[in-house]
Amino acid sequence: MADNPIVFALANPDPEIAYGAAIKSRPDIIMATGRSDHPNQVNNVLGFPYIFRGALDVRASEINEAMKLGAVHALADLAKEPVPEAVIKAYGLEKLSFGRDYLIPKPLDPRLLTMVASAVAKAAMDSGVAASPIADWALYKQQLLRRIGIDPAFVSKIMERASVNPKRVVFAEADQFKILMAAQTCVSEGIAHPVLLGKRAQILALIEKHQLDLNCPIIDPFEEKEKLKLYGDILYQKMQRKGLTRYQAEKQVLDRNTFGACMVELGEADALISGLTHDFTTVITPATQIIGMQNGIKNMAGMNILITKQGTFFFCDTLINSNPNEEELAEIISLSARAVRFFGMEPRIAVLSYSNFGSREGEVPAKVRRAVERAKAKNPRTIIEGDIQANVALNLELQRERYPFSALAKEGANTLVFPNLESGNIAYKLVMQLGGAESIGPLTIGLKKPVHFLQFGCSVRDIINVTAISVIDAQMNEQDDLSSDMAVL
Repeated sequence: MADNPIVFALANPDPEIAYGAAIKSRPDIIMATGRSDHPNQVNNVLGFPYIFRGALDVRASEINEAMKLGAVHALADLAKEPVPEAVIKAYGLEKLSFGRDYLIPKPLDPRLLTMVASAVAKAAMDSGVAASPIADWALYKQQLLRRIGIDPAFVSKIMERASVNPKRVVFAEADQFKILMAAQTCVSEGIAHPVLLGKRAQILALIEKHQLDLNCPIIDPFEEKEKLKLYGDILYQKMQRKGLTRYQAEKQVLDRNTFGACMVELGEADALISGLTHDFTTVITPATQIIGMQNGIKNMAGMNILITKQGTFFFCDTLINSNPNEEELAEIISLSARAVRFFGMEPRIAVLSYSNFGSREGEVPAKVRRAVERAKAKNPRTIIEGDIQANVALNLELQRERYPFSALAKEGANTLVFPNLESGNIAYKLVMQLGGAESIGPLTIGLKKPVHFLQFGCSVRDIINVTAISVIDAQMNEQDDLSSDMAVL
């Protein structure tokens, strides 16, 4: 073969030529496969969804060669653009740029939708097959992210990111059937390595009763005398000057939430999930005692992701801070911004009140305005607006008409920060029940390592979604010595 041979071995799951053998025999090879665990994955998801989207949006009478070439050129252009940090971290890499190992954009790149669909739509217009031309391309690209069909992809990308590098997730309530069902799915989908925490006999009986295909490590704290002593010593060392006696520490580590938090702290597991049968304080208190807060962070917060027909929205704080003061609210705003970027999105934050830009007096609007100023000073490149009413924050037309000066008037908010826990918790539950939204979370933001909470009554799919996010959280923790943006989540 000539120098720099090009080989596309696209059979799945095993390429016609093994990637490792090809690279070993010809280090100068330029190779692509259909697998996500090798460079240059060729996948239909890079083309078909976005070609159809662009064709449908201009009501094209056909998909012609010009439109296909438009998609090709868009992919080629995107491959040469700087790769977002979220994409690099999703694949467990330190850097990624155009070259032998990066000829094709990664399927997880969030820019694919807007670049490829827009290119296809424009090619349809230029070639005369578009019945409904697009006049405002900037607006069209924003609308793409809010349409039906985009939000399921949000969850799919979470799953794909998790499956790139599955992590050990300890489930503190493995004596619950829902947990075991979720663990089985996580194994079959390759998104996590579950560790089941609880009474061994009870867990095995459930697995046998429901004929589950589940062969995960089971840890029964009452069988782990050496670990209990070690964990008791760790808890006592951390809490001895906060009123905890050695006897109390040794007793507390028998609690599975405390035991699981110790596993995460010592690196024996990468993330902890609990809450199906426990209230929030029994899960988070040991996590804060043992794992602790991120450097420079005083308060944690809870975030829910709401996937609606209008798009994906982030609600914060929905879980922890009853009535934050302006300093605490400013910190919640900053944590929210970091968490949204974790998902590869740019935060556009509305800090809500019953007032619009000082239109009403009162303690809450005043607190919100002061918190917004603090947050803006700390995050000068982040779009943050408030005080603002919820309907205004989400209604572009209303903002442009009444408040054209608003930084949200261009694209609208995707992140809603509430002035207190009462409003945040009520709002997201109302949207879930009345609006047909899917919720992921609440996700805890601010801890050094991933500990995430399950709601009472959550579904197996809810548990799987939180597990996938916990895995990504742990992946990002592993990427650098600092805590992740989401264990910050």
